[in-house]
Amino acid sequence: MASPSSSAADPAQHKYLQCLTNHSSTPISQAIYFPTDPLYTSTLESNIRNLVYASDSTPRPLFIVAATHVSHIQSTILCCKAHGLQLRIRSGGHDFDGLSYVSPSPFVLLDLFNLRSVTIDVESETAWVNSGATLGELYHEIAGNIKILGFPGGVCPTVGVGGFLSGGGYGNLMRKHGLSVDNVVDAIIVDSDGRVLDREAMGEDLFWAINGGGGASFGVIVSWKIRLVPVPETVTVFRVERTLEQGASDVVHKWQLIADKLHEDLFIRITSGDEEKFTIKAKFNALFLGKTERLMGLMDHEFPELGLSPADCLEMSWIESVLFWSNYPPETSTEVLRDRHPKPEKFVKKKSDYVQEPISKEGLEAMWDKMIQLRKPILTFNPYGGRMGQISEKDTPFPHRAGNLYKIQYSVTWKEEGTEARQAEEKYLGDIRRMYSYMTPFVSKNPRRAYMNYRDLDIGTVKRGSKNSYAEGKVYGDKYFDGNFERLVKVKTAVDPNYFFWNEQSVPVLPGKVEL
Repeated sequence: MASPSSSAADPAQHKYLQCLTNHSSTPISQAIYFPTDPLYTSTLESNIRNLVYASDSTPRPLFIVAATHVSHIQSTILCCKAHGLQLRIRSGGHDFDGLSYVSPSPFVLLDLFNLRSVTIDVESETAWVNSGATLGELYHEIAGNIKILGFPGGVCPTVGVGGFLSGGGYGNLMRKHGLSVDNVVDAIIVDSDGRVLDREAMGEDLFWAINGGGGASFGVIVSWKIRLVPVPETVTVFRVERTLEQGASDVVHKWQLIADKLHEDLFIRITSGDEEKFTIKAKFNALFLGKTERLMGLMDHEFPELGLSPADCLEMSWIESVLFWSNYPPETSTEVLRDRHPKPEKFVKKKSDYVQEPISKEGLEAMWDKMIQLRKPILTFNPYGGRMGQISEKDTPFPHRAGNLYKIQYSVTWKEEGTEARQAEEKYLGDIRRMYSYMTPFVSKNPRRAYMNYRDLDIGTVKRGSKNSYAEGKVYGDKYFDGNFERLVKVKTAVDPNYFFWNEQSVPVLPGKVEL
């Protein structure tokens, strides 16, 4: 725990501690970590998921508040306002461009990892989950209460619930049950005035905005009430690989034509790339909500080009499929889902696109050539259709619904450290940007759409205190939110007119409304 005595010698730290103590209805000193505290560095680094932001040159917070009570959140907001400090809010740390824990201005990190309770109500098939919980912790708790319910979250168990839900949140149940935010029924938020509001108190406009518009633009979301969804006792998974020499181009091209039209019980993702052998390997990963026999009937009829056989398929429970999709070995205990840090972190950069017309086979082959030339970038294709095409793009801020065949995630990771780190970063960032640029003719246009939870500062930023914040924010806002951007701006202007909740890609306020 933090040591309040460690801060007493520094007048500035004493000032902040006094402010936080005065505004908190419960003891807070043990939740505060100043740089002089021996646990400051480990607390800061424990949820840094991208090593790009773990270097000595990365700006660090003036102090960390590891909140254990909602009053700690209230006091942190009020004291940051009083002292003109930026606030960054972190739940799991998977914000790929570091906006949840890095700022160019003097800032405070509000870390929610202690607020991670999950309460399941089996009778109503709902749950309250705190923002600091991980998806793995949520899944583990659901499965521990009832085997025939799940939640349409992501496939990475260490992602924090808070950021995941507030940015939209998709996974391999999306074609059956929609996004995570399509299954949110209530939330608790602390606004810029320190008020604690539920759905009724915040109103439908703000509730709409935080369900896919980025919670950190509007307040600190403490917890979410979610609707659990039915899952069969037995699901089927498979993982099949095809190289170019095995006809991958033909198979991927056929996938483009049918992946969004397949039965909504079936989700097939493709991950493509190979940095070792100067060729391309396409990996088809699938979740089917049913048994192998029915799956084979669908595949033989709709997608025989993949050549799937019953021997490729594994039947298991839904919670076991979570482990399969996370690449855990067979027979791994579900207890691993409670581990918030199971794998070494990497240097990483991600980008995103949406595809609305199939890429021709010639286009795919040219794309493979570009990937082989660059070697490092990996492209992952996530299919749409099913439930995603039935929900209006206006229902939540997340607009990427009907009309999208699939989403592309671009990813590049590297391990070089020390003196090689900067050179490696420049090279690999250049590679992924060149790949993204190359894909321009194949993806959505006007705007070229992007997924907010794959935060990408390359597509635009807003400067702190800029008089053109609305115009700057519209550049990336249209890409993330398309026709929902203007409504988000109106909500933002109404609930946070002084733009307290700001980051480089926050929702801006209307012109003339900012008072800094």
